[in-house]
Amino acid sequence: GILHEDLRLLLETSMPAKKKKALLGVADAKIGAAILEELGYQCQTGGVVAEILRGIRLHFHALVKGLTAQSASKAQLGLGHSYSRAKVKFNVNRVDNMIIQSISLLDQLDKDINTFSMRVREWYGYHFPELIKIVSENYTYCQLAKFIGNRKELSEESLEGLEEIVMDSAKAQAILEASRSSMGMDISPLDLINIESFSSRVISLSEYRKGLQEYLRSKMSQVAPSLSALIGEVVGARLISHAGSLTNLAKYPASTVQILGAEKALFRALKTRGNTPKYGLIFHSTFIGRAAAKNKGRISRYLANKCTIASRIDCFSEVPTSVFGDKLREQVEERLAFYETGEPPRKNLDVMKEAVVEANEVVAEVKRKQEKKEKKKKKREKRQLEALAAAAEVENSVLETEENDIEPKKKKKKKQQELEAEAALEENGLEEEALPKKKRKLTVEADQEEEEEEEKKKKKKKKKEKERA
Repeated sequence: GILHEDLRLLLETSMPAKKKKALLGVADAKIGAAILEELGYQCQTGGVVAEILRGIRLHFHALVKGLTAQSASKAQLGLGHSYSRAKVKFNVNRVDNMIIQSISLLDQLDKDINTFSMRVREWYGYHFPELIKIVSENYTYCQLAKFIGNRKELSEESLEGLEEIVMDSAKAQAILEASRSSMGMDISPLDLINIESFSSRVISLSEYRKGLQEYLRSKMSQVAPSLSALIGEVVGARLISHAGSLTNLAKYPASTVQILGAEKALFRALKTRGNTPKYGLIFHSTFIGRAAAKNKGRISRYLANKCTIASRIDCFSEVPTSVFGDKLREQVEERLAFYETGEPPRKNLDVMKEAVVEANEVVAEVKRKQEKKEKKKKKREKRQLEALAAAAEVENSVLETEENDIEPKKKKKKKQQELEAEAALEENGLEEEALPKKKRKLTVEADQEEEEEEEKKKKKKKKKEKERA
């Protein structure tokens, strides 16, 4: 419903001056309303207009001079491609595809790490079965299996290392005592090497999972800060993944968000005419677990309502902030307290007014920071350009100085040659002063020629002597 400058210019130049008599046919009602509001032309939509436009679209190449059907179809294809490209090209920092992929990978890693840890427990349990009862956590168990190796080699010296892994001196002492009186079988060094290598793989997977969770947290704070502040990063990411995108989640009503993830139970209930589920993926948030059994349905409905608001704010706000998410979380906390103690919560209108004021302050601060960054960037670019220009000037000056240095060197060489020639003449006893420069040069050249002729004669004599011999 926004009137483009090009369309405005076209209408102003093509339409008649008398606006009341003109009637403009428009396909989109919103654009028609915008034209009427800004330019004052009466617009008609639907009915005959749609048919006329369809005819124009079909015979467009015949109506425009120099346009063929082939070029028109190419233009339509190009328009379709550019439209699709514009749809795909969102802000890089606000892309939710990465969140969907990372939460799927996180769930898969959880399953795999659990399976692999159970395999390590079974495998190492043959050698040291008592360790399973002492240490219950998978990651710690794998670290211990790698650190201990052969239980018979465990001594008082390795107690510090055990304490570092377990973070408990009593547990470390219990592991040491259990290793001395263990019922486990002996194990070969080759089997131990395999167990240790597998344990190290499980440890590296667990560490990668921690890194992936941090990455997910940072992406959620960029893409959906209000939703992550309300129900947490993992549950928020699962909701986005299940909906397909943040935009799809924002389009859902609160009743759909409430049972998102419990579709099977819903359709089973509808089929058997039983009770429909009260919650889906939002059950994993802390609020429903903290509520009493009779209030679980009520709090899940309230929480779903707030999740919908948060997702819409995240989806359609220009500068994403977690202010609204924090305020919505406070409202859910107040509603929980109301169910438990009867203390009345604040009104939604008052809370939202406070949130809007805070959000405006945060947005202004963010914009100020962005402006500062842009200024710094421009300054940096200016400095780089200046540095490049200065470097170019230095190079030019160096080249000029080198060219200037080469010319005096040539002159110096010429002078040296002349001086040497003069010295040679003086040695031969010739009067140098009486001769002018040109004659001096001629005499030098004549002397050189005589010397060369004498050398040639000597060489010929030597050859003749050799031939005779």
